[in-house]
Amino acid sequence: MKTVTKLDALPKIERKKRVAAYVRVSCEKQTMRHSLSAQVSYYSAWIQRRIDWAFAGVYADDPISGTKDNRVEFQRLLADCRAGKIDMIITKSISRFARNTLVTLAILRELKELEVNVFFERENIHSISGEGELLLSLLASFAQEESRSVSENCKWRIRKWFQQGRPNTGHMLGYRLKAGKLHIVSEEAKVVRQIFADYLSGMGRQAIVKKLNAEGIPTKMGGAWMESTIDKILHNEKYAGDLVLQKTFVKDHITKKKCINRGELPKYHIQSSHEAIIPRETFRRVQQEIAKRAAKYQPRPQTPIEYPFSSLIICEKCGKHYRRKHAAAGTKYEKVVWICNTFNTLGKAVCDSQQIPETILLAKTADILGLTAFDEAVFKAQIAEIRVPAHNTLVYVRHDGIRILAHWQNPSRARSWTPEMKQAAREHQNKIIEERKRQNEN
Repeated sequence: MKTVTKLDALPKIERKKRVAAYVRVSCEKQTMRHSLSAQVSYYSAWIQRRIDWAFAGVYADDPISGTKDNRVEFQRLLADCRAGKIDMIITKSISRFARNTLVTLAILRELKELEVNVFFERENIHSISGEGELLLSLLASFAQEESRSVSENCKWRIRKWFQQGRPNTGHMLGYRLKAGKLHIVSEEAKVVRQIFADYLSGMGRQAIVKKLNAEGIPTKMGGAWMESTIDKILHNEKYAGDLVLQKTFVKDHITKKKCINRGELPKYHIQSSHEAIIPRETFRRVQQEIAKRAAKYQPRPQTPIEYPFSSLIICEKCGKHYRRKHAAAGTKYEKVVWICNTFNTLGKAVCDSQQIPETILLAKTADILGLTAFDEAVFKAQIAEIRVPAHNTLVYVRHDGIRILAHWQNPSRARSWTPEMKQAAREHQNKIIEERKRQNEN
């Protein structure tokens, strides 16, 4: 006879809730940086004190506006949520999370589907509670209006400074802004004077770029020189001691897109507002030389042509945008390519990125969007940017933060050559053979 022994069921072991925190400050002031450090310590200690919680980290952005979608740590937090690494997020308030109502709700709904709860400490709200979404929708609207109000106050303050002839930034080579006044930095001023002198001597912008980079002279930010940097210096009236204020303005507090002031707002011109680096006569001659050289070439349109991918493709090797370019005839690429601006200007030694044929870009984008053909409206509605981290690799970033990895291949040379190109190659090869025959006969 068999004996059966009844065993008591083992107690169910509850998995600890994996909790992370997200913190952010909105400006680079030293006090805010201290605040960020204090928040990181506060939330780390709070989470680790709870025996039923497992510490999943603190994600801290320093310092980027909450109205932008490019917060690195915030995107990493979302990626970890999608990977199933986090059950709950703690953050100080809705305004620290994001100030755009639509973005806030879209992210919270996605996290709800992933069963990730977000706790807003100041408002004492859990996003997955019954009344959570309604309250969050109302509070997020208030946060967005608060952001608009802060933005308008900042604009009002800056415009008051402009009316008083006071610049709001001194971020340029050769000067530092101190107590509302521009002061010369002697070593940097030497570089500025050399740029103006080289241009008047007949050198072009690209030649000046190559000279400065070859001599190892850094830019204001410490990076490599670009033609656009030289162009801005040559056109900057501040080097002649004058100020033209409000050349640009911020379109709105959500996109924070900077626009050129073409008469939408008043400009303020103040002569001899500070010590000049370049004599006014030298500056005038440079402007005349710029106009003279420009007259030799076909003038560019006032408004640059916008293509579907303009300003949306970013090279992760150097951080610059890709631009549209017609490739040289007979290459293995299609006639139109998208190319990194650094690679195009400074070459492979500075950025070894890769050209992307436009036909492949259009086809790959349509495929990612689930379309039979590329549709610009659908593309702009769904995709915020395209990042290029490596050769033959694209990362499509949606407006909701989701990233889609895609790979592509160059067309073979045989497929990309037209019948005319093949015939020209055969004729060239036949000429070489005939020439060798004549040389052997002689």
